[in-house]
Amino acid sequence: MTESYMKKLSSPLLDAITDKDPMVQEQVCSALCSLGEVRPVEMLHACEEYLRQHDKLAHPYRAAVLRAMERVLSSRASELDKDTASTIILLACSEMTKMKDLVGDWQQAASGVLVAVGRQFISKVMEELLRRLQPGALPHCAVLHTLASLSVANAFGVVPFLPSVLSSLLPVLGMAKQDTVRMAFCSALQRFSEGALEYLANLDRAPDPTVRKDAFATDIFSAYDVLFHHWLQSREAKLRLAVVEALGPMSHLLPSERLEEQLPKLLPGILALYKKHSETFYVSKSLGQILEAAVSVGSRTLDTQLDALLAALHSQICVPVESSSPLVMSNQKEVLRCFTVLACNSPDRLLAFLLPRLDSSNERTRVGTLQVVRHVINSAAAQMEDKKPFILSSMRLPLLDTNSKVKRAVVQVISAMAHHGYLEQPGGEAMIEYIVQQCALPPEQEPEKPGPGSEDPKADSVRAISVRTLYLVSTTVDRMNHVLWPYLLQFLTPVRFTGALTPLCRSLMHLAQKRQEAGADTFLIQYDTHASLPSPYAVTARLLVVSSSPYLGDGRGVAALRLLSVLHPNIHPLLGQHWETTVPLLLGYLDEHTEETLPQEEWEKRLLMFLQDTLAIVSDNAWICQLSLELCRQLPCYDGVPQEKNFLYKCIGTTLGAASSKEVVRKHLQELLEMARYQEEAEREGLACCFGICAISHLEDTLAQLEDFVRSEVFRKSIGILNIFKDRSETEVEKVKSALILCYGHVAARAPRELVLAKVESDILRNIFQHFNTKVLGVKVETKDPALKLCLIQSVCMISHAICSSTQAGSFHFSRKAELVAQMMEFIRAEPLDSLRTPIRKKAMLTCTYLVSVEPALDKQAWANVIHGCLHSVMALLPEPKGEDGGCKESLYLDTLHALEDLLTSLLQQNMTPQGLQIMIEHLSPWIKSPRGHERARALGVSAHLLRYFLEHLHVSALVPFHNLGLLVGLFSPRCADLWPATRQEAMDCVHSLLYLQLGYEGFSRDYRDDVVERLLSLKDGLAHPDPAILFHTCHSVGQIIARRLPPDQLISLLLTMFEGLGDPDQNCSRAATVMINCLLQERGGALQEKVPEIMSMLRSKLQEAQGEHVLPAAQHSVYLLATQHCAAVVSSLLGSPLPLDSHTCMLWRALAAEPRLATQVLGLLLEMMSRDVPFKESRAFLLGRTPDRVATLLPLSATCALFEVMSTPAVGPAVLELYPQLFVALLLRVSCTVGVQLPRNLQAQERRGASPALATRNLEPCSSAVDTLRAVLLRSGSEAVAQRMDQEGGWELLRTSAGHEEGATRLARAMAEHAGPRLPLVLKELAYTQSSAYEVQRVTTTAFLAELLNSNVANDLMLLDSLLESLAARQKDTCTSVRRLVLRGLANLASGSPDKEKMEFRTASIRLFGHLNKVCHGDCEDVFLDQVMGGLAPLLLHLQDPQAAVASACRFALLMCGPNLACEELSAAFQRHLQEGRALHFGEFLNTTCKHLASPQMHHFPDLLGRLLSTCLFYFKSSWEDVRAAAPLFTGFLVLHAEPRQQPQVELDQLISALQILLKDPAPEVRTRAAEALGRLVKLA
Repeated sequence: MTESYMKKLSSPLLDAITDKDPMVQEQVCSALCSLGEVRPVEMLHACEEYLRQHDKLAHPYRAAVLRAMERVLSSRASELDKDTASTIILLACSEMTKMKDLVGDWQQAASGVLVAVGRQFISKVMEELLRRLQPGALPHCAVLHTLASLSVANAFGVVPFLPSVLSSLLPVLGMAKQDTVRMAFCSALQRFSEGALEYLANLDRAPDPTVRKDAFATDIFSAYDVLFHHWLQSREAKLRLAVVEALGPMSHLLPSERLEEQLPKLLPGILALYKKHSETFYVSKSLGQILEAAVSVGSRTLDTQLDALLAALHSQICVPVESSSPLVMSNQKEVLRCFTVLACNSPDRLLAFLLPRLDSSNERTRVGTLQVVRHVINSAAAQMEDKKPFILSSMRLPLLDTNSKVKRAVVQVISAMAHHGYLEQPGGEAMIEYIVQQCALPPEQEPEKPGPGSEDPKADSVRAISVRTLYLVSTTVDRMNHVLWPYLLQFLTPVRFTGALTPLCRSLMHLAQKRQEAGADTFLIQYDTHASLPSPYAVTARLLVVSSSPYLGDGRGVAALRLLSVLHPNIHPLLGQHWETTVPLLLGYLDEHTEETLPQEEWEKRLLMFLQDTLAIVSDNAWICQLSLELCRQLPCYDGVPQEKNFLYKCIGTTLGAASSKEVVRKHLQELLEMARYQEEAEREGLACCFGICAISHLEDTLAQLEDFVRSEVFRKSIGILNIFKDRSETEVEKVKSALILCYGHVAARAPRELVLAKVESDILRNIFQHFNTKVLGVKVETKDPALKLCLIQSVCMISHAICSSTQAGSFHFSRKAELVAQMMEFIRAEPLDSLRTPIRKKAMLTCTYLVSVEPALDKQAWANVIHGCLHSVMALLPEPKGEDGGCKESLYLDTLHALEDLLTSLLQQNMTPQGLQIMIEHLSPWIKSPRGHERARALGVSAHLLRYFLEHLHVSALVPFHNLGLLVGLFSPRCADLWPATRQEAMDCVHSLLYLQLGYEGFSRDYRDDVVERLLSLKDGLAHPDPAILFHTCHSVGQIIARRLPPDQLISLLLTMFEGLGDPDQNCSRAATVMINCLLQERGGALQEKVPEIMSMLRSKLQEAQGEHVLPAAQHSVYLLATQHCAAVVSSLLGSPLPLDSHTCMLWRALAAEPRLATQVLGLLLEMMSRDVPFKESRAFLLGRTPDRVATLLPLSATCALFEVMSTPAVGPAVLELYPQLFVALLLRVSCTVGVQLPRNLQAQERRGASPALATRNLEPCSSAVDTLRAVLLRSGSEAVAQRMDQEGGWELLRTSAGHEEGATRLARAMAEHAGPRLPLVLKELAYTQSSAYEVQRVTTTAFLAELLNSNVANDLMLLDSLLESLAARQKDTCTSVRRLVLRGLANLASGSPDKEKMEFRTASIRLFGHLNKVCHGDCEDVFLDQVMGGLAPLLLHLQDPQAAVASACRFALLMCGPNLACEELSAAFQRHLQEGRALHFGEFLNTTCKHLASPQMHHFPDLLGRLLSTCLFYFKSSWEDVRAAAPLFTGFLVLHAEPRQQPQVELDQLISALQILLKDPAPEVRTRAAEALGRLVKLA
């Protein structure tokens, strides 16, 4: 691009800089910058020339141009030549100083240009700026700001000029009277000083390494004198802060003696500002710099000022820090920096000031002081080294503070102390204990609630900070290893440190590993020298028990087990190899689970096995006894933690089981019985578990100890004492009895089976019932305590299970079985049905389950009673309202239901045949059909369970039929649509199991998987969907699967069962039954021809009974499906329905019109039936002389009535059109031959009595029914005008009467000629076959109809004249006078007919048509059409912004259609991605993507594409629609942006620039913005 083109681009943009719209102005600047990125020199020259030539241009626009220049210079200044740089510098200086008054944005923009140039041409910039510093005159403020900015941007370039600058500025400082000028001077002096300090600090990189501080010292002091003694006293706060900011860096450049001389005044002057300013950051920052300068010169003045400094700084650090105020945070950092300086200079005086303030009770004072102490410990470590004891002793009172903020500060101080060796000093252990105490705080709460607005985040709570601190100190501070090890072990066992167990274990593990690495000698603990440490037994017991709740306390289980593994040398020397193998397995199990998924029982089993293996490896009775003693000692520690205490009891039982000393075992068992807290359920359970586990090895001793305890004075004494308190003695005594009963149950469950059987009845059950039943005056009284009942049931259950699982169970005769079953059923029946409060039902049923297989067997009636009682106890339970303990009740309910399932399963095992299964389902059937949803859900769940079990244990020895399959499938399958979603899933499972049972009985193996049946499982999601349409579609799919797998002999039983389901009170199930019936008929109806009458009869009877609105439509569909396969049978069956037709039969007839092909068949059959018999029969009257009576025959009458019902359905229209001539003629003739015909006598009687409500109210009179049917044919065939004309003229009434019939036929012909002329040729052809009818009345009707047609022009128009004349001529010699008369009338007759058009929106239609043409233009026309597509591409893209939504939508459609023809997959994909209807379109993004693909190599087959598109865009620059007009330059810009170099010759640049220049003056801001953007992109064509 030549320079002239650059000017052509920049000139319109610069002219547009004055646009009033901010968005347009911003886009113009961006466009200028785009030009500058490519051609920086030309762009800068253009801007300079524009500003020079437009001297009167307002300053906001000048500033805009200057800002564009600055943005270009920021990245392209290095490309300037010296002349251009000089020109730009002169321009910027001129612009900056043109006005003496401050004009912020303009002068700031010019200053920015100078700073940007100054990074590359500092000498030229400084030379020009120095020229602006006139001796004896105040410099322009903008010059000062520029010098200040340059000092920061290019310190190495500016500092050599500083002496000259200062020599010019200092003489006029006193002349500055305005605050703004003074602030400018302050800013400049601050930046000069900072630049000089940076220069001096980096002399190795400086251009002149000989520069020294002395070069500036004198001048800076002169400036300091003015600033401090004069300007700092100003009342203007902003000026004071500007002075303070400057004094900080200036103090480093002052001569040493001058600084020392000024400090007595300077420091108090700075400190005084704390009281004058709320924002003190700048004061503190400056003070820190001054203090550093004073210390660097060894000032002695600081000592005299120290007290005032400390007091002022301390008050600043005690200001509460608001996280929302960055300056306050920064101020604190600067204040701490000041303390660091003072700590290094005067540590003793600093501590003497700080430490007494730790005793203050004021929160802010204490927290602030602790912050300073922590800071100086870290930042002045050397100076604090010998002050450690003093600092430690001063922490005594802060350690007692309960304020959370103070606690956080204390923890942070202790962390600092740990890093610097404080905790190795005497008193350091107290600090460690304090950290552990804070780690033990509950994670969800702090001892003190923070105040409003200051609530701390959880991550910064005292506990969280303490946990992090303990871990970091343990792992990263090596010097702390010997302090913390083994000292931290003593915190493991005390209860008050339980909350700190996880961080303690982690820290101890890390410390132990370090000790191991250092050598065994340093790792082994010398317990004789560490008397306060817990014993190895205590550590083992504690860590093992807390591991039973592994996820509590941030995962203490993992931490405890890892620590236990690492400590193995200190616990027992033989455990190392075993623990190294087993502990990782335990940890891996925890990794596989979360707190929600961990099976607690399984986890405890693994831990107990770990303990058992450990005891076996140690195999030292003394060690084991000592461990059991320690475990018993720790029992009181877990009083508030029932789960862990329960596990501890199990550990005690395991340990006692491993002990060989019977005395020790008996002694500990006795102590446990005496110490137990029987009022707590978990304690009773734990104690029983302990006895059970112990009995594995010591059965005799355990039973003996239980009996001894009952006989002991302790037991009797406790009961005696309790009897004193009559109000609570009974319940408390029963708690002890409950525990003892449980102990016997666990002993029976755990002890070796071969030993237990001998003692079940003689010892165990005898003692259990002795505790359960008490005697009052010799009469046995049963307890009412539910807890005692539960314990009895649970123990009997465990005993029954022990008997069943014994290898000798088959030969064992359990004499008390019937008594126990009766007792269990009594318990079950006594439970209330309104709620499920206890697990009595569950445990009692589980007990019965185990008792089923024990000898002797109970009779069938007894077990039937058990089934009935258990089902009623569970099924009839009322659903619990959801409350706080809903989860617990839900769990109890599920357990109870599973117990019921197990009981029924055990009974089913006794008779694993289809008959046995049927018996079980019969018991469940009333509940399956219950009107209460929860009962159905439960019953279906149990049924599904039983069917699964039956299937899993199916053994078929011979191929036998599953004779009741149809009945069972018919019972369960409609429940797939139950109102309760859970019931649906269970019903599906039932059907799934039943179909596999059928396959099993057919001989397939149990592991065979049928693809069809397996589809049921994939349909389950559809059952859960809330949309009824999806639900019933799923039911239809279920029906299809049943139909494909059901044996033929089961089909009718299934259908009949489902027909019974139509009356189900659950409307959903009734509806599902209809869906499945229809599906079965559709899939298997072909085999039901012989059963059609039976099915139709069942359908009609069910329609009379069913109440649901859905049943009738479903029945209609059933008839339709049967008719599609057995049309004649269905029509024959329906024709047998009694007249008058009831409403249901009418609806069934209408169902046959649902599909045109079937409707055609039905109409044909009905026409045949109507003509199969004579229309009437004649009979002589009883009285002589009467004319014969004509009585209608039944079959044609029924067919006529059926035709009318079929015609009542709109869907019959196509079939009527197909058979129009036959229907019209047949019904016209039926009308004619039924005029005056009577009903049969039986139907006349019904007519007189009046139809019942269920019957159709239509007139049965033969002629009227025929007229009505003919009228219906006309309406359904689109001849409504004919029917309306007949209505208006009374033609239908005439047709019904003997006197008016001929006129009626005439009027019908007239109406047909006028409104249905095109139908007449075929009608006439059909009439030709009937002209010689045997019935005279039919010939009269036909001739009247034909004669009237000759009275209309239609005869000529349709070329019917010859055929009409021929037909009439044939009747000239008819024997009937009326016929011959009508022939003559026809020969004397003649008559005439009209059309219409529609409109459509042209633009929308034409665009959509263009889109549709893309589908069909292939082959020879493809290239020509593709050229048209390319021509229309730009208009389509631009009209996506059309103001008319319909047009824009049409453009989307057309582009989507064009996409595949453009031979660019990416472009077509982009169209598909962005242009789908209904999706929001981001037009700019879409256009950018489109242009990128249009410029891609894939579009090479359109070499002139860019030129064509740009030409079209130019045309749209003049569009009358604003949105389209704005889209055109946007499109142009993107096309240019993505254009390839090879395409550039296609661009008429001059034409484009001119057109865009015009658009820059468009009235619409959006258009101007897009035009500016496009101009900026044209620079690419350089």
